[in-house]
Amino acid sequence: MLGAFGAHALRDRLDTYSMGVYEKAVFYHFIHALGMLVVSLMPRPALVCGLLAAGIVLFSGSLYALAFTGVRALGAVTPLGGVCFIAAWLWLAYSVARLR
Repeated sequence: MLGAFGAHALRDRLDTYSMGVYEKAVFYHFIHALGMLVVSLMPRPALVCGLLAAGIVLFSGSLYALAFTGVRALGAVTPLGGVCFIAAWLWLAYSVARLR
């Protein structure tokens, strides 16, 4: 839905840079939301799903805000979301390895 909104409603309102930032936010939001769906089917998914959710809020949320406002300082929050994403996938790998 956010991708379609960007493609149709924002195409004429955002400059090329902001549209690229918005598209990056949508892509990472989609990939990690899909990851949350898959991980939620596993035993004890709470920590991984929580880290993925935090990553979506911090990473994609800061990019959405940056795209709409143009305030580049918001980009300083984005790496925190990236760290949450990395931590989530590492914790998932550790959890799966521990199950075996």
